[in-house]
Amino acid sequence: MIFCEYLAVFNGGSAFMCLAIPGKIVELAPEQPHLATVEVTGVRRKVDLGLLLDDMPVVGDWVLIHVGFAMSKISEQDALEQMQLLTMLGEAEQAMEEVRGYGLEEHSGP
Repeated sequence: MIFCEYLAVFNGGSAFMCLAIPGKIVELAPEQPHLATVEVTGVRRKVDLGLLLDDMPVVGDWVLIHVGFAMSKISEQDALEQMQLLTMLGEAEQAMEEVRGYGLEEHSGP
């Protein structure tokens, strides 16, 4: 099972975790090759692919997303396991709130 790369920030003894959320690339922006539309449980958002220039994702690939950036490519199996893990930990809704809060173009699935 994949445990995504969590980023921890320590503040006065408290630890805050930021979630990396799996999303499927459904569209590439031809006029802006560093942008893609990803789908996360029916919600579509634009994400920045700039951190993956050495191994650019294509339509159909899965990526881990954090604050609007694709952080790494993952397999579909790993993506499904990650969403199951978030659900088991009770973090799936928080993850979706993060996706909704990116501030980039949003629209529902097809």
